[in-house]
Parts: sequence; structure tokens; C-alpha cells
Amino acid sequence: MKRRTPFFLLPVLVGGALVAHLTTPTPGLAEGTPPRPLPTATAAAPTAAAPTAPGTPPPRPGPAPADTATPEQAVRRALDGLGAHHGRYALAVEDLTSGRAAAYGASTETFTSASIIKVDILAALLLQAQDRGVPLTSAQRRLAAAMIRFSDNDAAQELWAGIGRRQGLDAANARLGLTPAHAGQRGPWGLTRTTVGDQMALLKAVFTQNSPLTAASRSYVRTLMGDIAAGQNWGVGAAGAPGARPVLKNGWLPTGTPSLWAVNSIGLVERAGHTLLVAVLTDGQPTREAGTALIERAAATAAEALAVRTP
Repeated sequence: MKRRTPFFLLPVLVGGALVAHLTTPTPGLAEGTPPRPLPTATAAAPTAAAPTAPGTPPPRPGPAPADTATPEQAVRRALDGLGAHHGRYALAVEDLTSGRAAAYGASTETFTSASIIKVDILAALLLQAQDRGVPLTSAQRRLAAAMIRFSDNDAAQELWAGIGRRQGLDAANARLGLTPAHAGQRGPWGLTRTTVGDQMALLKAVFTQNSPLTAASRSYVRTLMGDIAAGQNWGVGAAGAPGARPVLKNGWLPTGTPSLWAVNSIGLVERAGHTLLVAVLTDGQPTREAGTALIERAAATAAEALAVRTP
């Protein structure tokens, strides 16, 4: 088996933005002591190869040993070391077609939600409307479209207040399969804390039938997430087939001193006839662009590792 040459993901300045660049270290010269001469007195004579009958084909090599790694092990192995110098990140991926799933990083490790919480706010809004037996009003639909498609913060704030803020969100999350939002009593919605485990639960609630949301509500969320404004449709879509339109929501927020970034992406992608749910959460990123590059590389690498596993 060939030994893999290590690579490092480095930010490179291109057109004013940091992007990921793969570099391969130049191998150094091998070092060691000169080989000692073989003792002539005890050297064994080479064994002659058995003659082969004329016309006999050479023996075929046996099959390569099977890779017995589980999907979880394959994804972890593929992602080890990726982004080691760019803060921290966690990832979860599930193939709805095959049922295979894997994660990287602790599923309960918390990250700042930033704008991906807007999908949760919309799910809570739809669940409350279902409970009342009424559709969303035209004003609510206008705010929801602005919140998801353009990541409009004013629209999110209005809907956040409309669902009852944190109490309303926590009540909805208990039914959607998420744990309560982690935030201070007066914490704004963008600073709530979340995990990749909760984000996968949310994605299942808005994209699968095993959900308290009706088919009409799930279709509405999918339509908005599939029509993200240009310039905001980066992220986990990198795990999908080239040219396929992703269904996603991203979030980004400068945090800390010196200024570092939390950059997140969640969504659904289609790849080789399979439907995948993907969530990547990061923090401690030097720039938004570096966080974006890390998310896209991690999502694509994990999807590829998951795809080559046997059921």
C-alpha cells in the first residue's frame, strides 16, 4: 500500500480573500548509516525459480485486502488533521438513501449558532401555525423569505419575537427533537449555542417524514433554503454533485478578541443518486473566508469518504 503524502490546508490571499490551498511538503533526503557488507561465509545461494511451462500465463495477484473501516472510521480518518490550524470544527453527515451516517468531533460540543438558527426559528413559526390550524400570514411569509433567502437580521428579530423568543423556540425544539437552545436569559438569537447533533435533528425535522411538521410546512422550508441569494449559497453544497443546486442555510459571526469568526453551514445535497444531510459548525476562524473554505473542504471530504463505504 502506498503511503499517503501528508497535506496541509493553508489560507492563501487571492483577490482580497483567503481561500484554501493544498500544499505538499518537499520530502527531505533520507538519512542513515551505510549498509554493512553481507558475510560471505554464510551467505546462502539464491534459490532457483521453478520453471514455467511454455504458454502458461503468469499467476494473477490475489485480491487486495478489504477495507473494513466503518463509515464513522472512514470519515474520521479522512478528516484527521484538516483545519488543525484554523480553530475547531465539528461535522455530521447522514445518507438518507443508504442509512449510513458519520460524525467528526463531539456531537454535544457547542458552537455559536449565528444565522443557521433562522431555520429553527422558521420551523418553530410553522409548528405554531399548525397548532392554531392557520397558514402563515402574508407578512410572516415575507419576513420568512427575507430571513432565509437573504439572511435578513431584522426579519429574524421580528419572527423571533413572534414565536415567543427563547421560550417559544425551546417549546418547539422539544417536539422537533432538539435540546433546548443554550443562551443567556437576555442573549440574542444569534448567540444561542448549538451542536451538530441538534442540527442533524433539525435537518431531519424539516426534510424527512418523521417530523411534527406537515408535508406542506417541510416543502415551504425546502423551497426557501433551495433559493438562497447569490453570494450566500456557499458551504455544505460542496458535498453535492457538481452543478447540483444545494438546499442550505449558512451563518457567520465575528466573535472574540482579537476578532475571530464562527462560520456554520447546514443543508441537504444530492450526490450520485443519494440524498445527504450535512452540518458543519466552526469557530476560531481567522476570517469568514477561511471558515468557508474549511466547511467546503470538510463537507466534500466527508461525503466522499461516506460514499465509498459498503452498506
